[in-house]
Amino acid sequence: MPGLTFSNELISRDEGLHCDFACHLFNHYVNNKPSKHEIVQIVSDAVKIEQEFLTEALPVSLIGMNCTLMKQYIEFVADRLLWELGCDKIYNVENPFDFMECISLEGKTNFFEKRVGEYQKCGVMSNKENHTFKLDEDF
Repeated sequence: MPGLTFSNELISRDEGLHCDFACHLFNHYVNNKPSKHEIVQIVSDAVKIEQEFLTEALPVSLIGMNCTLMKQYIEFVADRLLWELGCDKIYNVENPFDFMECISLEGKTNFFEKRVGEYQKCGVMSNKENHTFKLDEDF
């Protein structure tokens, strides 16, 4: 199980970074943004679809994780996304899973005991020229 837990932590962290980057691009580089009403509609439609899927995928209540709590977590994540996109929250719910907060905390791993999964700090071993965002880089 430690390998499964570790891989889930890596996936969760990476997906969070992808979401943050997409929100940053949307907020700073997209010129023809949809209206806030359209953004809220898209997110609320996605929440409904995800909750319908969840009802089918998790028909049995697990200890500490059931369909009701998962639906609340989906709403919590949607509110966070809406806020990141410059919209007001629409669900105003708390995170029902305390352990999910721990995944996003900065970790310090003893590399003698476990595989290290943390990223390097931004700016470490870089120079001033690397601090620009360009879309014309050669591959």
